[in-house]
Amino acid sequence: MTTSLQDGQSAAGPAATQDWPMAAQVCGAAQGRGDAQDPPPGPPLHPRALPPAPDATRRRAADRRNKKDPDVLEVPSIPNPFPELCCSPLTSVLSTGLFPRANSRKKQVIKVYSEDETSRALEVPSDVTARDVCQLLILKNHHVDDHSWTLFECVPHIGVERTIEDHELVMEVLSNWGMEEENKLYFRKNYAKYEFFKNPMYFFPEHMVSFATETSGDIAPTQVLQMFLSSSTYPEIHGFLHAKEQGKKSWKKIYFLLRRSGLYFSTKGTSKEPRHLQFFSEFGTSDIYMSLAGKKKRGAPTNYGFCFKPHKAGAPRDLKMLCAEEEQSRMCWVTAIRLLKYGMQLYQNYLHPFQGRSGCCSQSISPMRSISENSLVAMDFSGQKSRVIENPTEVLSVAVEEGLAWRKKGCLRLGSHGSPTASSHNSAVNMAIHRSQPWFHHKISRDEAQRLIIQQGPVDGVFLVRDSQSNPKTFVLSMSHRQKIKHFQIIPVEDDGEMFHTLDDGHTRFTDLIQLVEFYQLNKGVLPCKLKHYCTRMAL
Repeated sequence: MTTSLQDGQSAAGPAATQDWPMAAQVCGAAQGRGDAQDPPPGPPLHPRALPPAPDATRRRAADRRNKKDPDVLEVPSIPNPFPELCCSPLTSVLSTGLFPRANSRKKQVIKVYSEDETSRALEVPSDVTARDVCQLLILKNHHVDDHSWTLFECVPHIGVERTIEDHELVMEVLSNWGMEEENKLYFRKNYAKYEFFKNPMYFFPEHMVSFATETSGDIAPTQVLQMFLSSSTYPEIHGFLHAKEQGKKSWKKIYFLLRRSGLYFSTKGTSKEPRHLQFFSEFGTSDIYMSLAGKKKRGAPTNYGFCFKPHKAGAPRDLKMLCAEEEQSRMCWVTAIRLLKYGMQLYQNYLHPFQGRSGCCSQSISPMRSISENSLVAMDFSGQKSRVIENPTEVLSVAVEEGLAWRKKGCLRLGSHGSPTASSHNSAVNMAIHRSQPWFHHKISRDEAQRLIIQQGPVDGVFLVRDSQSNPKTFVLSMSHRQKIKHFQIIPVEDDGEMFHTLDDGHTRFTDLIQLVEFYQLNKGVLPCKLKHYCTRMAL
């Protein structure tokens, strides 16, 4: 409904605001009218019930205003409940206050890619954080939010990428990109993003950690983590790294030392004396990136490379390339640098994963309930009533019996009726039913499986299943344990015309790969740990 003001009339409604007297004065000044007659005591009357003021009354009111007679007591006029309608004749009658308040933040369009190179364009505000973008993509793609979804910055022309921290502003990251650079934002899992807060002992091995001050007794990994977050003390990370000499193709093995002020290297063996230490890089104006194919592109000694890249530079000559001997060493260096650079902000991101800056979608999502493994108990459902198993020996025997029961029910899993034709048909179906599972990767190489697991976080229990390249009839379970990638061959066995899968030479058999994965997600068995997180390539 369109509302307008006529000369000599006031617009009013059923409700009034708190600033009535001031609004009436502003309204009168804007329209060049005098004050209305004093209202009688009691509640204010609706303006439509008041007759128009006569000319004499208008003149007397104008004279009072001009003469400013001190004997005349001025009473505020009837308050106007719609002061926003009192506007200049040169402005629009409808004020912007009548419409829903528009977002004053500028919006921009960004493009985010998935691992299968599918992409999605998003319109986001200028102060959107990486966590907000992840939340938006989780909602739009109906993913389960386990706090491991991460936004990555990939620089393909130099072969590096990094994790964009949850609190970082995405537009600031994009502002550092050059006009000719084909950089990309990727959306995928990173199970190791905050794993060091849960299991610090895997990220900070004793032989790589020392302390600047004298300490008495052994330091627990949790104390090492607290020292990183403290401003008074700090641990030193030290060890040998391969460094690429500036302007050369050769790599040199040097002893490095990480402190709060930056990364240093020793010019004399493993000496830590100040006269033997030279500055290598600091953290304020640069970011830490993982090398994607350093061994192939730059002739690095290993595939566990990382580098420092300045914010405003994108040329390979501006990179300070380093290479570790193994993945555990690289994760220790990278994690320590992240902690020294961001400190308590990382801990806040870990504690409050849904706290975003722009709030574009974090307010509409409630956190998932986190269940610790320590709160789980073993249950026996074989009888009429379920019961808690308290004896650890009995827990193991019940798990074995459950596995044997699954094996006996294998022939009935897909509706077999016992006939030889149906049995052979179900065996063929069981052999192919796994192809629709997100953890199965058809024909990928051993190196590709390792790269995928490392990209999604080499924490305990990250796994995938793939076809074996050496034996086409078998499969391989690739998994991470203690930041090392291990491969286990899944061998098919035949028993009474039925085909089964096994990891332990036939002691435990499964009718299909789905049953095998489900079993080892609940039981450790012959594996170094249970299967926890599967690697997958999800499309956007």
